[in-house]
Amino acid sequence: MSKVYIIGIGFRPLEKKASYVVQKSDKVLVNDRLREVFKNYSEYESVKDRIIVQGSVYETLDYIAANYQRLKLSLLAAGDPMFFGIGRLVVERLGQDAVEVFPDLSSIQVAFSRVKETANNALLISLHGGPDPAKRRKMEYKLSDLPGLIREHAKIAILTDRVNSPETIAGELLKPSAVSSQVSALQMYVCEKLGYPDERVIKGPPEDIAKGSFEHPNVVILKRAEALGAIHELPSPVFGLTESEISHSRGLITKDEVRAITIHKLRLPREGIFWDIGAGSGSISLEAARLCPGLKVIAIEREEERATNIRENSARYGASNIDVMQGEAPVILNGLPAPERVFIGGSGGELDTIVSVISGKMASGIVVINAATIETLNESIRCLDSNGFTVDIVEASVSRSKMVGNKRHMSALNPVFIIKGEK
Repeated sequence: MSKVYIIGIGFRPLEKKASYVVQKSDKVLVNDRLREVFKNYSEYESVKDRIIVQGSVYETLDYIAANYQRLKLSLLAAGDPMFFGIGRLVVERLGQDAVEVFPDLSSIQVAFSRVKETANNALLISLHGGPDPAKRRKMEYKLSDLPGLIREHAKIAILTDRVNSPETIAGELLKPSAVSSQVSALQMYVCEKLGYPDERVIKGPPEDIAKGSFEHPNVVILKRAEALGAIHELPSPVFGLTESEISHSRGLITKDEVRAITIHKLRLPREGIFWDIGAGSGSISLEAARLCPGLKVIAIEREEERATNIRENSARYGASNIDVMQGEAPVILNGLPAPERVFIGGSGGELDTIVSVISGKMASGIVVINAATIETLNESIRCLDSNGFTVDIVEASVSRSKMVGNKRHMSALNPVFIIKGEK
C-alpha cells in the first residue's frame, strides 16, 4: 500500500530511517517557515529541488490525497506531528495504514525542559488555530476557559498563535472574573522561537506578561504556586450548591430543591451538548457542568447582568465546560450545535418557537421546562406535545423550616411545575 511519510523537524537531526525516506522521496512538502528550519539539516541540499512549499494545510492535504499513490511523498511538520499537529488531519483523510510518522520532540516537551519544570500532571492544550484559521476546527478549550482551568490544574502548557498570544492570555487571567488571589500567585513562562538560534524564555507574573510583545512561534506555561493549594480545592460537594453560594440578581435563581428535581429529570449524559435557555444565574448550568465535566453546557441569557453572573459563577467554581451566550432565544439557537438535553428556565414569551427549534435540532433527548404559573404549564404541555415529545409533569411544593420565637415552623415556597418532554 502506498504511504505518505510525516516527519517532524525542529529540534534534533533526523533519525536514520527518516533521513533515508526524505532523500528517496519524489516530493518533499513543507510550509514556508519550516523550509527555513529545514535548511539547517544535512538532507536539505540533496532534496532542495524536490521541495514543494504549500500555502495552507488544506492545499497540502489535497495535494497528498491526489498524489500519494503515484509519488513517494514526505511531509515535514513541526515537532511531533501527532501532538496538535497536521498528522491527525492526514490520518483522518487517508486512514492509519496510509501514514507513517517520524516524530521529533514537541515544542511543549522542549519548553518544560527549558524552564526546568516537570510536565507531570500538567494540562496540555492548544489555542493554536493553524495556518488556515478560517477553516480551523472548534478547539476543545477557549481563551475564556483559562481562569477556570487554572483553578483545576497547577500547571498548564499552551500552544499559542498570533491571536491567542502570551499577552492576550495574561490579559484574560487579569479580568475581574478571575480570582484575584489565584492570579497574584501565578507564574507565566513564555518560550519564544524554541529551536532557533535566538530562542528566549521570559518569566513573570501575568501583570508583566500582559505588557509585553513576543516573537512567534511561542509556547506558554502557566504555573500556580504551591501556596494556592487551598484555592484549587473546589467546594466539597459535587452537587448541591446553595442559593447563597451562587451569584444571582434579585432572587432570580432556581431554588435548591427545585434545582435538584430538575437535574434528576434531565438525566444528564456524561458527554454531549446541554442548552440552558433563560439561564438566569446559571445555577442549572453550574450544577450540570460540575456533575458531568465531559458535557458541553451552553448557557443562553439575554440580560447582560445575568450573563456576567454566569461567567463569574463558572470561573469561581472552575466550570470550564460552560459557554455563556448572551442573546435572544429562539434567534440565537439556530447557530448552536444540536443538543441532547435542554432546560428552559425562561422563554421571553417565545416558548412555542423555542420548542419548535429544539425539536428540529434534537433527534432524541429530553427537554425540561420549569413553570411557576398554570398558564405556562398549559403552554408547555401543548408545545411539547405538538412537537412529538412524551410529556411528564411534577408539581414541586417545598416548605422550609424557620424559627418563630423559640419554635420551628414550616414556611411554604411558591409551587413550581416541572415539565419533562422526551423523544
